[in-house]
Amino acid sequence: MKNFIVVLRIFLGLSFLFSSYTKLIAPGFFEITLLDQGLASSRDFAAHMTRFFIGLEFSLGILIILPYLTKSLMLLSGGLLSVFTIHLVYLILIGDNENCGCFGEMISMTPSESIVKNIILIFATFFVYKKSSEKRISILIPNIFMLLTILSMWFIIPIPNNKNFPFQKYSNFIPSGRIDLAEKEGLVAIFNLDCDHCQEAAIELSIMKKKHEAFPKVFVLYFKEGSTSVKEFEKISGSQFPYTLIDVNSFFDLIGDSPPRIYYINNGKVIKIWDDNFTDNIKSFFDLKG
Repeated sequence: MKNFIVVLRIFLGLSFLFSSYTKLIAPGFFEITLLDQGLASSRDFAAHMTRFFIGLEFSLGILIILPYLTKSLMLLSGGLLSVFTIHLVYLILIGDNENCGCFGEMISMTPSESIVKNIILIFATFFVYKKSSEKRISILIPNIFMLLTILSMWFIIPIPNNKNFPFQKYSNFIPSGRIDLAEKEGLVAIFNLDCDHCQEAAIELSIMKKKHEAFPKVFVLYFKEGSTSVKEFEKISGSQFPYTLIDVNSFFDLIGDSPPRIYYINNGKVIKIWDDNFTDNIKSFFDLKG
């Protein structure tokens, strides 16, 4: 039984470490998740909250693995998991069934799936709490470690300045859900649904995507001016890319003299812009053969 408790305690610690890691490698996704769920009032505040949670989960994971203050740590862990679970129930009630962000983009989980995961972890914390002994050390040691770990996140994951990134505000794409374009490498196409040239460009992109396995990801910003729907546009062009709809002001801010326009983005920066000859330009830029 003693060995089982040790294994279970380490499993709980590793769960928090893994959760921290999945947020650390793509903090922007967790930021937009906090925004969409109403937990943060702005992207800047969401960025600070993200670094706090990453540091909290990482330090808690390390402390749980160590054989000290186990009962106190189980109470803290169980309390946090319970609060998170209550929030997940709220998301279900308001109809939010997207990836809850518990494991970042690495493992997509709906609120319902995450509740099941949390309940299992809560039972595990309760079991460890009941069966383990409290090996005490000075409370200052874990508190200082936790504080320093949390503060270090602002240095380990500096908050990027993406205010000049033109796609910063677009964070939800159909059917993919939450996406932070500032963390992506790929193409962003600006299309008018009624534009013949846009439909031709979408055909070109779709053909290249099918031909080349290494073709970059494509995201589309559609402007709806007339009667053509997204489904009709996709049927005409034979394309199907993650998309979102934009308003008229955003559309004219993002195109050149006339649509379409395609951007190549990488790590929150616009690297290249094309307004014509898309097949030749994209093939040449990415060195695609055939």
